[in-house]
Amino acid sequence: MSGACTSVALTPPLRAPLLVFGGPYSNIRALTALRARAAELGIGASDIICTGDTVAYCAEPEETVAAIREWGCRIVAGNCEEQLALDAENCGCGFAHDSPCDRLAKGWYAFARRHISSQSRAWMASLPRSLTLAIAGRTVRVIHGGVDRINRFVFASQRELIAEELDRANADIVIAGHAGIPFIRKVRQRVWFNPGVIGMPANDGTPDVWYGLIRTDGDDLILSTHRLAYDHVGAAAALRASGHADGYARSLITGLWPSIDVLPRRERAAAGNRIEQQTARSSVRAFGQVAAVDSRQTFNARVARA
Repeated sequence: MSGACTSVALTPPLRAPLLVFGGPYSNIRALTALRARAAELGIGASDIICTGDTVAYCAEPEETVAAIREWGCRIVAGNCEEQLALDAENCGCGFAHDSPCDRLAKGWYAFARRHISSQSRAWMASLPRSLTLAIAGRTVRVIHGGVDRINRFVFASQRELIAEELDRANADIVIAGHAGIPFIRKVRQRVWFNPGVIGMPANDGTPDVWYGLIRTDGDDLILSTHRLAYDHVGAAAALRASGHADGYARSLITGLWPSIDVLPRRERAAAGNRIEQQTARSSVRAFGQVAAVDSRQTFNARVARA
């Protein structure tokens, strides 16, 4: 893949607030609802970032790719984009062999593979693995899963793993996806920010999906996670009609995942418990001197005050 190890360098500044989200997962109704929310907030496509996995569990993979390309938001490659671009035989999600998640993936990935066009595969192959941007004196890196491993699951309870990943990132703030549950964690004055995904609920017993915002308050950054309601009944009906992933169709209604083998113990125990929206302040004083960044691989972006 041409973009497989690149960090893109773009020069136009972003404007606050920024909207960040992950995992459209072939859920065209959720993506449409998010576009409407962005319009309500007055946030344009150039100030919106997706952490990848445009295509996965749901029923409209090609339509979802077409919609996100037409929208024009910024996006990094997830494991699903990389595997589909290669026409690989599996999703590369990082599931343990023959685990419940692995067995379920054989159905939805085969469906996605059949329904993605060559034009969509070429677009997926062009996506970078990361974006690096400078915001209000901080270095921010956008990735899909882990810094060096695209399909690494990182959850809120894994403080040691988060610290290790932040060390690898050479950034003050990492925006990541893949894990499917929204959270914000500070570790030694740096931040791991997973805004959640819009294609599936967060295993909290509600059908809502999730996105994040980054705002400015003077020199501070305000990171927040937000629920999004959408036509989940219609999404579930479309998924049932396709017949390839009934377990995930139930998830769209119940808000509970059909398998939880990827979850650490704390997240397993929290299944079905409603997740609260979260807000965290990133003070420039907490970061001190920001590491120098190679301008050839940096999305140099000053965020205007909201």
